[in-house]
Amino acid sequence: MGTLGIDTSNYTTSIAYFDGKEGMNCSRLLPVKQGELGLRQSDAVFAHIKSLPELSGRLFDHIGELSITAVGVSTRPRAVEGSYMPCFLVGLSHARLLSHALGVPLVEVSHQQGHVAACLWSADALGLMEEPHLAWHLSGGTTELLLVEPEGKNVRCTRIGGTTDISAGQLIDRAGVMLGLSFPAGKALDELSKNAQRTDSFKVKCADRSFSFSGIQNQVEQYFSRTGSPEETAAFCLRCVAGAVVQATRQAQKAYPGLRVVFSGGVASNSLLREETKPLNPVFAQPQFSTDNAMGVALLASRLTEV
Repeated sequence: MGTLGIDTSNYTTSIAYFDGKEGMNCSRLLPVKQGELGLRQSDAVFAHIKSLPELSGRLFDHIGELSITAVGVSTRPRAVEGSYMPCFLVGLSHARLLSHALGVPLVEVSHQQGHVAACLWSADALGLMEEPHLAWHLSGGTTELLLVEPEGKNVRCTRIGGTTDISAGQLIDRAGVMLGLSFPAGKALDELSKNAQRTDSFKVKCADRSFSFSGIQNQVEQYFSRTGSPEETAAFCLRCVAGAVVQATRQAQKAYPGLRVVFSGGVASNSLLREETKPLNPVFAQPQFSTDNAMGVALLASRLTEV
């Protein structure tokens, strides 16, 4: 007996099963042509339509005859007015079909809430769902510092800082493509940075927990022109990201003393970022549950329908 979760973000198709303690996530990255920096929404929608039935079949083959009590789905990027992205409509239509076919409740949450829940579950820190904490949502489309507070069995995420322009994931992907890596470039850039010997960085200006990454792209390009080293450039880029994140977190901890800080989103799987943020006593998801996945959605469906 358990719940299903579905997430169709602009990067990954994902469906998961959660039995109250453990779970299984089946996912697939959306295809992006070599040298390109993402997908148009129409292409993302088409890719989800192709992948979701196959991934659902794989998941149902695994869980067999187990009873499903609810179907959860992420319907928008954030739980705020005006938050919308067409690719989430694919997951919503699939979830509605399963909900009607199985005769079970449909639970709608946001992609961001799912990320936070997946992080806390995989880090064995679900107790933080019941108390205020700080959380980073670091991904290809989002770099937000959040104040997360309990809201019934769900969480309310309020943006209190982060980037004012491009996201950490966009910066990393642009740097990676410049270095000849495939999109999305996060994992490959992380591996490349492990061979760096230098510790060069550029301090990003951070005020009121906010910063800009657009200028850092120019710094990364100039650094590569000077050094000619893909390894050192990869590490330089990631240290710039980590430096801004640490600065903003320190400022948030002064404004909201005593709160733990949680890291979710695909960029949070980066090993250099994890090393640089150790002094913050952070909570990190397991890497496979940092990237876009449906586990948090399935978990929230379980919490929001429990008697």
